[in-house]
Amino acid sequence: MNNGNLSDEISLRLLDELIKEPSITQRALAGRLGIALGLANAYVKRLYKKGYIKVKTLPKNRIKYIITPKGFTEKARLTYSYMNRSINYFKEVRQKIEQTYGSMIASDVKNILLWGDGEIAELCYISTRGLPLKIVGVVSDKKSEHGFFGQHIYTAEDIDEIIYDAVLVSSMEGRVIGDINQAGIDPALVYHL
Repeated sequence: MNNGNLSDEISLRLLDELIKEPSITQRALAGRLGIALGLANAYVKRLYKKGYIKVKTLPKNRIKYIITPKGFTEKARLTYSYMNRSINYFKEVRQKIEQTYGSMIASDVKNILLWGDGEIAELCYISTRGLPLKIVGVVSDKKSEHGFFGQHIYTAEDIDEIIYDAVLVSSMEGRVIGDINQAGIDPALVYHL
């Protein structure tokens, strides 16, 4: 995600929070957004200077944020932009999944072990429908018998008990490749999106 998109996402989330709770403190805003207090303050000031919010002083040194009509228009624009980016991202991921599954089928892969249990893994699972491929398990940090579309969720230590033809990396976490290498999986069996 580029800096403009990140800035837009923070602004959108900040406007959402101010609509939900107009008398929220900047410290609480920073906590909810997962950003530094100084950054939350800078974003509030930016929204104020652009006319998206008004600041009303209340008794006991409290502040109330009021979203202006211009602010609601900006929130709608940011929401549309965020949704558009998300849809395009998932289209790209779906295309990569289809290409990867094509390569797997051409290599006579039948049973796939997904490495990761997030949204991308969900797309990978759903995309197998109608294909001669079967998800035989999912590897995650937390073990569960029925936590992913009825599939067992295994930890890296449990993969010796799974019969699979290939591993599909369905996680964008940087440590996954190291975990796969540490598990001793043949790199020729690993597919990446």
